[in-house]
Amino acid sequence: MARFNYRMQNILQLKEKLEEQEKNNFAARRAILTEEEEKMAALLRKRDDIAEAGKAMRLTTIDVLKIKENERQAEYAEEEIRQQRVKVRVAEKNLDAAKRRMTEAMQERRIHEKLREKAFDRFVAELNAEEIKEIDGLTSYIHGTKSEDE
Repeated sequence: MARFNYRMQNILQLKEKLEEQEKNNFAARRAILTEEEEKMAALLRKRDDIAEAGKAMRLTTIDVLKIKENERQAEYAEEEIRQQRVKVRVAEKNLDAAKRRMTEAMQERRIHEKLREKAFDRFVAELNAEEIKEIDGLTSYIHGTKSEDE
């Protein structure tokens, strides 16, 4: 029996490896985005805690130095939040780019798999055609030898 040999198998394997790399890259970018979002949530909690502490200070004893320090902390927290928002946006853009590359890699792999399937179908059709020719030849031979014997 003939053996199917796909001539572009190495390209298909390369596409599979590229797809796997893009999936890993996407997962890494997703992890980075999650980490940046967690940092943002922590900064927002910190800002809220500073605001609560400032309210509590204003309601109890009035210590101007502590209130000023609290305001500086609040300003610093807002600046950190602005910087973190930029980091989150960058991480989101990187994730989108990684997702796009992963999708393209998956499509390319699927295309090569379809090409491989079509090549295999052609191979099977050729094999069946050869088998039919052999059967026809054998039948003709058997029929021809029986006619000669009679």
